Amino acid sequence: MDSHRLRLTKLPRRWRWALLGLAALALMPLAWRLFGPRGVVVEVVGKTWQLEIEVEKRVMESGSAWCDELPPDAQVLGRRVMDKAVGERPAGAEHCRYTSPQWRRRWGIRNEGQAPTPPSWPAPKLAEAGPDGLGAERLGQRQQRYLLQLHDSTGRDWTCELPLAQWQRVPSGTSLRLQVDRWSVANCATLPAF
Repeated sequence: MDSHRLRLTKLPRRWRWALLGLAALALMPLAWRLFGPRGVVVEVVGKTWQLEIEVEKRVMESGSAWCDELPPDAQVLGRRVMDKAVGERPAGAEHCRYTSPQWRRRWGIRNEGQAPTPPSWPAPKLAEAGPDGLGAERLGQRQQRYLLQLHDSTGRDWTCELPLAQWQRVPSGTSLRLQVDRWSVANCATLPAF
């Protein structure tokens, strides 16, 4: 062997580690390419929307609580004096059974559609209150979903949910790249901003 050749075993330890680190850095792009998420070219084949509203109804409900913590419109059905201390409550504290009007979710209504039809909220007919205020209905929580249906050339499909502004800017029929992992799970956050 030529005496001028570089031998790794004769290099100082820190140089060997430095060379090993450089080799690892050089191999990282290859490892990412082989084992990291991969991009798939997909086409936007559909744009759908779902808008849902919960409807709440004013009903009389029973409950129990410490008497000094009752809702303001509660009607006391019965009281019980506690003989022993319970939690932070001293002996002699009163516990009540009561009824009170409450708003509770009773049903929901949903509008669904597909672009180019613009999203629209449902308009349910609400019941009016009786003489005691019970039976009235009101609109509760709203939920909205804007979905892209994506399809690739091998026949696989994905659905991605987007915020309304981004969903509106994506034209149907557009081709784009979507990151998909080895288990065919799409990373919708990698969709380009339009």
